[in-house]
Amino acid sequence: MTENSGLPTPTPATMLETEPFWEAAAEGRMVLPRCNDCEHVIWYPRLFCPECGSTDVSYVDASGTGTVYSFTVVEKGQGRWRDHSPYVLAYVELDEGPRMMTNIVGVDPDAVTVGAPVQAVYEPGNDGGAVIRFTLR
Repeated sequence: MTENSGLPTPTPATMLETEPFWEAAAEGRMVLPRCNDCEHVIWYPRLFCPECGSTDVSYVDASGTGTVYSFTVVEKGQGRWRDHSPYVLAYVELDEGPRMMTNIVGVDPDAVTVGAPVQAVYEPGNDGGAVIRFTLR
């Protein structure tokens, strides 16, 4: 699902360890790195496992679903975010385990609650990439 929240959506710069994640996002899907030795699902994308230190890491398809772990409603944004208040900044706990910082979009900020189920949406960036945000399911 693609979304256009109107929030600033600069396409993130990629590097070797994050390239598979951002390429998948541009295709409207989520992948996460997982350690092939201890099976720990890793966030943020990197080429080693923070749990066991292994460098045997590969990307696996992820569900793109999770729950709101924590959030805040930003009433007075700064810089290029100033004109987009109020907006929701949240930590989402993915069904695969990791927590990622993101925005909750497409809903009234008052509708967001801790524990609410969410689904990834992929917002097109400025140059063909995409940013992953979430909306309530």
